[in-house]
Amino acid sequence: MKKNDRITPEGTGDLLFEECRARRHVEQTLSDVFEARGFLKVETPGLEFYDVFDPDRSGIGQEVMYKTTDRKGRLVVMRPDSTLPVARLAETRLQNLPKPLRLYYTQPVYRSNPDLMGRSDETMQTGIELLGAGGMRADLEVIAAAVESLRKCAPGFRLELGHAGIFRSLVQQLPFSADAREDVRSAVETKNYAALDLLLENLGGDRRAWAVRQLPRLFGGEEVFEKAAPLCTDLETGQTLQYLRRLYHFLSELGLGESLIVDLGLVQRNDYYTGVVFSAYVEGRGEAVLVGGRYDNLLGHFGSPAPAIGFAVNIDALAEEFLKQDTEICSFRCADVLVHGENGFEVRALQYASALRKEGLSCENSVFSTTEEALRHARKKGIPRLDVVGETTKTIHTTEDADETDSNRAYERKT
Repeated sequence: MKKNDRITPEGTGDLLFEECRARRHVEQTLSDVFEARGFLKVETPGLEFYDVFDPDRSGIGQEVMYKTTDRKGRLVVMRPDSTLPVARLAETRLQNLPKPLRLYYTQPVYRSNPDLMGRSDETMQTGIELLGAGGMRADLEVIAAAVESLRKCAPGFRLELGHAGIFRSLVQQLPFSADAREDVRSAVETKNYAALDLLLENLGGDRRAWAVRQLPRLFGGEEVFEKAAPLCTDLETGQTLQYLRRLYHFLSELGLGESLIVDLGLVQRNDYYTGVVFSAYVEGRGEAVLVGGRYDNLLGHFGSPAPAIGFAVNIDALAEEFLKQDTEICSFRCADVLVHGENGFEVRALQYASALRKEGLSCENSVFSTTEEALRHARKKGIPRLDVVGETTKTIHTTEDADETDSNRAYERKT
């Protein structure tokens, strides 16, 4: 039997020192942003019942979920998404709290991706959910939080803005099954013009089919709204387009400039989102680092219909970007001091190291038997100072070219 005890499963990987440091930095930075805006942290189980992620309402295909059964034979999955569990939590344990609820999370999600796609099956996510609030102010609040988050972690971002309602209104008027509509949605989302033309070719000159064909081509600045006006001739799509234009103007006042792009082909998971949708990208990375939107129908599946909007951030992606930008902060750093206790002074050495930490120094306690071994260790790791605790305390600067037992190279002080 082939042994797999020295590798990790496909789609997963270990994180080393500076990678952990970068991830922790991003997590803390975003947590500070969310908490300053009044969002409270929640955590949901890594294992959830499959029913929470029913593909008919989640838009998550069962083939991407990691599934197993509990001891009662019930189907459970490793959490593939955080919004649905947070919605479940809000409608059960938090149902008596006043709305809107401001919640945020930081936790991994698990999805089985096809081989050779370069995607991770385990992704650390953070995000916010504003539950029980609709309208322009709520949309602005959440997108402004997304902008602030990106500015602090990936300042060279691009934010794409769209609306699920325009595509939905147009495609629902076409004589397609639910599966065919999903094929059309996927072609629009990926800007696959050839596939889209093939899907719509039997509809001939139908005005609605022509409008759907134009959606993936409608991206850019404010000029997009003028180009889209001939497509949105009915009351519903016309009002939706006007709403999106107002939102665009408000967001422009945040100083986004050319970083803000309108994309009417942004129709991700259209059975999940109901209103404004947005995604953020950074240069050199094909997939979005942030995805969000309004999902007003979701809470109703758990008992109490209410408007809601939120977004999720790929922490691992932002941590990689941070590593590229700030190598000094994320580089491996050794301790400031190695503290070694001579025989009989082990406890005093621990107390001494604790006092140094209170002064703001990082200290590593020596686990070696002799001062010579401790000094060799400090030099190998690049620890610049060795403090030897005994009747007195000696400090040896390890970067000096000194004999390990040369007491003239060290200075003593009272312990």
